[in-house]
Amino acid sequence: MGHLRFAIVGCGKIARRHVQHIQSVGELSAVCDIMESRAKSLAEEYGTQYFTTINDLLREALPIDVVVICTPNGLHEAHTILALSHGYHVLVEKPMALTAAGCQKMIDAADRAGKRLFIVVQNRFNPPVMAVKKALDAKAFGKLSSIQLTCFWNRTEQYYAEKWKGTKALGGGTLYSQFSHFIDLLYAWFGAVKSVNAITRNSQHQGLIEFEDSGVVILEFEQGMIGTLNFSVNSFEKNREGSLTILGEQGMVKIGGEYLNTIEYSKFANYTLEELAQGAPANNYGHYQGSMSNHDKVYQSLVNHLLHNAPYYAPATDGLQTVALIERIYAAAQGTIQ
Repeated sequence: MGHLRFAIVGCGKIARRHVQHIQSVGELSAVCDIMESRAKSLAEEYGTQYFTTINDLLREALPIDVVVICTPNGLHEAHTILALSHGYHVLVEKPMALTAAGCQKMIDAADRAGKRLFIVVQNRFNPPVMAVKKALDAKAFGKLSSIQLTCFWNRTEQYYAEKWKGTKALGGGTLYSQFSHFIDLLYAWFGAVKSVNAITRNSQHQGLIEFEDSGVVILEFEQGMIGTLNFSVNSFEKNREGSLTILGEQGMVKIGGEYLNTIEYSKFANYTLEELAQGAPANNYGHYQGSMSNHDKVYQSLVNHLLHNAPYYAPATDGLQTVALIERIYAAAQGTIQ
């Protein structure tokens, strides 16, 4: 296999980001969307074939090595399992699925097929995030005591004009669509959570969404740290903050900016953070922004794994753990789990 051939399922805004990076590392073999105009437009732009159902794509589009799932959140599970069952590797956008049980079914389907299931958690490549991860690995903080995650973004009626984004069945909730990348770091860096308490509200998006637009969460980690998550899509006019503060006996740091893209402050007893590389801009969708655009590094890691057997940067089980924690937060907010 000298180069990789990709197919994209779901031709929305994020799909174009994927196409750009696919062209740098391999070949785009096909695209698919239930809206024929959207699939045809993307296919004509990049000189490839298009389909209007995933079943037709998986049966008829050849050759393909990797199927990229960019469909609404609630369809990730079914589309991933279907692509794996046809013998293709899969790269799935965030969130991996809307339930931990669904994530496990996806992992099991990959095992049965003997294929790889790759997740997208591109915030791990943000230069400030990578620098702080090195500090954590070097034990520069000493004993950790508390973690504060703050996510204040803006999502308007225009954003929810794509109706699926506001539904529980396909969107899932604000933590799935907006902030799963941030929650990914909580598990990846600090491990399992012992207890969860939460309050959520829908205060400014009544009639637009079927779930919360803001919430406050208290976490107790198995390792003994306590943490908070304060999130909202009610930030006035624009995204304002996506930050993570870590306090330890020997040091502290705040990764800040709108999407974990700056170091606001840091101080250590016996450590200095490395100088930061230039970061990528945010994913820009016109009237709103998403997280930092590091999909190029995701594709580099995928290609290096499949062609050169290098480790992929994030196991699918991390995607499962992120979804499991989001489920626990929502259950706690409903008063069913403490």
